[in-house]
Amino acid sequence: MSQNYENGMVVSPQPEASEAGYEILRAGGNAVDAAIAMAFVQGVVDPMMCGIAGFGSMAVYEPESGRHEYIDFHSPAPGSATGDMWEDLIEGEARDGYGFILKGRVNDIGYKSICVPASLRAYATAHERHGSMPWKELLARAIRWAEDGWDVRPHVHYFWSQPAVMGRVANHERIAYTPAAKALYCREDGTPKQVGDRVVNPDLARTLSVIAEDGAEAFYTGEIGKKIVADMEANGGLVSAEDLAGYQAQINVPVVSGYRDYKVTTNQPPGGGLMLSLMLNILEHFDLAAMGHNSPEYVRVVAEAMKRATIDKDEGIGDPAFLDVPAERLLSKDYAAECAGRIKRGEKADVPRFDPAAPSKDTTHVSVVDGNGLCVSMTHSLGMPSGVVTEGLGFMYNGCMGVFDPRPNQPGSIAPGKARFSSVVPSIIFRDEEPYVVIGAPGATQIAMGVLQAVLNVLDFGCSMQEAVWRPRFSATSNAIDVTNRIPRFVTEELEGMGYEVIRNPQSFGIAWVHGIRITGEGLDGGADPGADGMTLKVPAG
Repeated sequence: MSQNYENGMVVSPQPEASEAGYEILRAGGNAVDAAIAMAFVQGVVDPMMCGIAGFGSMAVYEPESGRHEYIDFHSPAPGSATGDMWEDLIEGEARDGYGFILKGRVNDIGYKSICVPASLRAYATAHERHGSMPWKELLARAIRWAEDGWDVRPHVHYFWSQPAVMGRVANHERIAYTPAAKALYCREDGTPKQVGDRVVNPDLARTLSVIAEDGAEAFYTGEIGKKIVADMEANGGLVSAEDLAGYQAQINVPVVSGYRDYKVTTNQPPGGGLMLSLMLNILEHFDLAAMGHNSPEYVRVVAEAMKRATIDKDEGIGDPAFLDVPAERLLSKDYAAECAGRIKRGEKADVPRFDPAAPSKDTTHVSVVDGNGLCVSMTHSLGMPSGVVTEGLGFMYNGCMGVFDPRPNQPGSIAPGKARFSSVVPSIIFRDEEPYVVIGAPGATQIAMGVLQAVLNVLDFGCSMQEAVWRPRFSATSNAIDVTNRIPRFVTEELEGMGYEVIRNPQSFGIAWVHGIRITGEGLDGGADPGADGMTLKVPAG
């Protein structure tokens, strides 16, 4: 069946970003142009989620040429980092596996938590390889939002106001950590700005204007880079001029696997693609539709697949430049069948945690399809934001050091130039060799779990994309099963009767914020996760 791309569609967690992507497509730009413009706007209007000093992964598929690649931009540890630098500060590991708790929280907030900024370099790389509009045009809308200001949305306020969870620093501490951040995002009494409060960021507008004129080099080796390095040196940061100048995004082929009659393409390590592929390979051995969506047996089976993928992730998925990742075994159908057999026999996988201490979601996503069928799925993030905003620059840095394992000689241990594992898993699923689902999500360690369930909702349960991202979700990245509040109690009571610990989140939505586009012969069908403030926009004819 030939797919109908209509005139294109954009979807993201922020209305302002969706508007930017829509305007780019209407003006004749392609999907990559739209995704880059959206990413720049997201860095302005969701500044704790992403930005030019973040990291991520972008899938690009060109139907005419068949060119399919990932631009991976995982922030590496600075050159001065060492494997044992924090070994004597360990207090524990977060229950969900997303980072370690250290004395003084040096890995979680502040200058030492910052890895090498990667996002801006990746945006520029994507534009060089695939873009069609002038670079300057792609920053114009973000500059305007920074100059004119934007109103705090409900989801932004909710995120900024979150208390500390699992031993991590509370987000209200992050936005008040440096004077520059506090001036932007807090009221005069030091509390986070409320829904409807205005955020105006002239410093970021100036920074983006320099980048619009001089390109990404202004950030990595030019005047912005010099200010970054001076601030790092003055405050004990690890990032150096050499780190900035040497950073380049990686171009990778996708991880490819099959699920029933579909081809699943996703990202290479240290992204979460192998986890998603393994879980789908395991679940291929079950008639999920016959179980009933979110029935006790469905939740048990899918949760056990999640746990087994988490164990394999913890033991061996990381930066392939530093670790021999067992990709062949994890993609093996025989290994998946072995895992499925254990689940069918009722075996419970054990997910070990080092002295364990609610999931974090410091990430965002865009999905774009243009009228020519060019598909883009990009997830980008600050990790756990560092809280650091350099005076006069206006953007927050990533806090990627927080997810490294501070124990030496572990798969996730710190090493100079090494990128830590990230669950980001932007993916494109094909049906009959044509793109069918373009999908991804923010959600920290829960990203792959949220994307998995939305994919199952489409492929096994025949959902539209909006229904697929609306249905309630659960996750198992430890021995407990985390559920959102719309999972019925009669389901969780039966799971508890099976011996599972079930932890109920009071939120109606959660376990990642999934955003995607389904491409059919009838046209484009988008879904924006109702747990965020996002929006789907279809480009009209004419």
